[in-house]
Amino acid sequence: MFTSLTNQTPTPTAPCSNEIVPEQQTSQANQPPRKLYAEVVVNIPLQKIFHYSIPTHLRDSLISGMRVKVPFGNKAVTGFCVGFTDTPLPYKLKDIISVIDKTPLADDVMLKITKWISSHYYCGWGEAINAVIPPVARRDVKEKVEFFVTRCDALLALDENTLLQIKKRAPKQAKALEFLLENAGEISARELIHISGCAMPGLRQLEKKGFLAINNKSPHIADTTCDFGPLQQHLTFTEEQQNAFDIINRRLAQPKPGVILLHGITGSGKTEVYLQSIAKALEQGRKAIFLVPEISLTSQTIQRIKARFNNVAILHSHLLGTFHYSQWIDIKENKVDIVIGARSSIFAPLKNVGLVIIDEEHENTYKQENNPRYNARDVAILRATYENAMVILGTATPSLETYYHATLGNYEKIVLSRRIGNQQLPPIEIVDMGEEVRKRRGHHIISQRLGYYMNQALSRNEQVILFLNRRGFAPYLHCKRCGFVLKCRKCDIPMTFHKKLNTALCHYCHAEAPPLESCPDCMTGNINYRGFGTEKIEDEIIAKFPQYKILRMDSDTMRARNAHEKALTAFERGDVQILLGTQMIAKGLDFPNVTLVGVISADTILNLPDFRASERTFQLISQVAGRTGRGPKGGRVVVQSFNPRHYSITYAAAHDYEGFAKKELEYRKQLNYPPFGKLARIVFRSQTEDKAKEKSSVVSEKLKEIAKTNGNQLEILGPSPAPVTKINDMFRWHLLLRAQNHNSIHDALQGISDMLKPSKSVQSMVDVDPYMML
Repeated sequence: MFTSLTNQTPTPTAPCSNEIVPEQQTSQANQPPRKLYAEVVVNIPLQKIFHYSIPTHLRDSLISGMRVKVPFGNKAVTGFCVGFTDTPLPYKLKDIISVIDKTPLADDVMLKITKWISSHYYCGWGEAINAVIPPVARRDVKEKVEFFVTRCDALLALDENTLLQIKKRAPKQAKALEFLLENAGEISARELIHISGCAMPGLRQLEKKGFLAINNKSPHIADTTCDFGPLQQHLTFTEEQQNAFDIINRRLAQPKPGVILLHGITGSGKTEVYLQSIAKALEQGRKAIFLVPEISLTSQTIQRIKARFNNVAILHSHLLGTFHYSQWIDIKENKVDIVIGARSSIFAPLKNVGLVIIDEEHENTYKQENNPRYNARDVAILRATYENAMVILGTATPSLETYYHATLGNYEKIVLSRRIGNQQLPPIEIVDMGEEVRKRRGHHIISQRLGYYMNQALSRNEQVILFLNRRGFAPYLHCKRCGFVLKCRKCDIPMTFHKKLNTALCHYCHAEAPPLESCPDCMTGNINYRGFGTEKIEDEIIAKFPQYKILRMDSDTMRARNAHEKALTAFERGDVQILLGTQMIAKGLDFPNVTLVGVISADTILNLPDFRASERTFQLISQVAGRTGRGPKGGRVVVQSFNPRHYSITYAAAHDYEGFAKKELEYRKQLNYPPFGKLARIVFRSQTEDKAKEKSSVVSEKLKEIAKTNGNQLEILGPSPAPVTKINDMFRWHLLLRAQNHNSIHDALQGISDMLKPSKSVQSMVDVDPYMML
């Protein structure tokens, strides 16, 4: 029996069941109904199916999964036909206006999956289908050329005074120039316009002045990966890898192969097991989907897979429109055997899927943070169940939900406990930054121990990775006299100072403010730049190690197309000695010459008001530590923390996942948090705080009434202000539903469905199985 990660997973035909099971087909269901009336869903946040009459001339052409134009209220909208019926709802039916597609965009399996998403994650079925079908597939994409921008020598020679004059006269043009000054690579004009707000006429003016060059070319040139020549042979397995592959091979031959947790330490060769498992699936005439958590990781994954296999397609949101469309069509037309991509790739229209691989399955990036808020891991298990395929969940640090299911026997667990070549896991040293402050009589970003090890590694021509999960120069601007903190006017958070842009930014609504010269409250000049981000660390490293090249990888520097690939290629070649970055460098990278990893602050996530904070801290330290010690030179990790004795840090330093999981699961069980209980979060947003508070209180009281009628199987926590109480001028209150199983949560949400309908004064957001609590 292979249950979903939620353990109470509704099928498309029932509110809830204990397993993910395909719908049972009856002999009557196998007889297609006469096409008299169509069941249609539209892209609205309502779990409702609408019925329409099918004009005679459309009955032969209309198939489930096609888009149709239908009258909806006083306008015509696009919907999806999801089925047919002979017994329409008892109201006056309107005719379908037209059928848009020649072939269905969603097949029967995808319709079942989207119906489950609609039920489980509490969204409209039409919303779910719109999330499954990418925008490029919903519009007529024609081949076109794209404009690309590169900087010119005149821009590099531009002095600060001239740039300041441009900023006063044309701030959007100045923003485009500032971006190009920071990023040497090529960027599409479309992306530069989006980043800077400077439209094409403005870019043309800058081109006339010689600051930049604009060239056009087919977008396929920018997106198509290079030719890898003859296909490479598979590598020889270690004993552990062979054992893992033998188990997977046996399971692939079974009618219902189920789910396997491949728990392998960093550097243990999980990728090679993935690749040879894909080869085995292809031998059986089946196909494969390979999911990665970050777009930045797709380039290395693509290289490895394309070096072994033909007919590989790529799907992720950063692809240009025409290339994205061509990849999707190739998959749909059965020209592809393997699909690689981020979470949305689980919806690829691939036929006859036999294997789904989810690399780094613990990553929270597999959870969608806007509607529909699905988890790609759970959707993958559901899809595999429908298609009788296998799911491999691979990671060095399994999510506690996955680990718990493996201990129950719902998933088969395979362990890879040794690194390739019997390389040892790197020793992890913890630096007590509180002690460091006392000894050095002040706070220093780089501890003495980390600085010493950096000098040693760099002098031996080895490479260093430094990790900090906070971008910018200073997290907040603070007045030392009166305590004033510069906050975003639209959001209840401090603004982060970005030195190179010379501006303070809100990382939630992207508002900008000039840096302060004096305090607006007490009118003194005691403004202090408190804390540190990657930009400030970059400055300090340049000052301490001026003879070595440093590369910063965060969302500020990696905006240009292919920026990730170019940065990692430069680091792999040895052009860069120090790689500094946020979580995009914490996983999936394999550079044998990296002998030192420094975690600048292990407390960044640990201090968040989130029950998963300890788990994420352990995972992040373990994953970033895995970037070193992969070559014959070995490696070392230094973790800096003001809370050095926290169990998540000490267990990570000991490379003891089992010990951490046991202790954390004890806490989770006491609080009935996942994996022992189920959660749903409801957030209420309004421009008036009192209205958000009032609506959350009314809904909370209604939920408590529902809980009483159901024998108090549901617990309501809150309402209370959200940890980030205001974002983009919207005040936020939230409450949490906690229950032993998903049935209770599902029934409760159905009971308040009318109260959650959108209104002008208060907006409601439901997140089932939430991953972010801010």
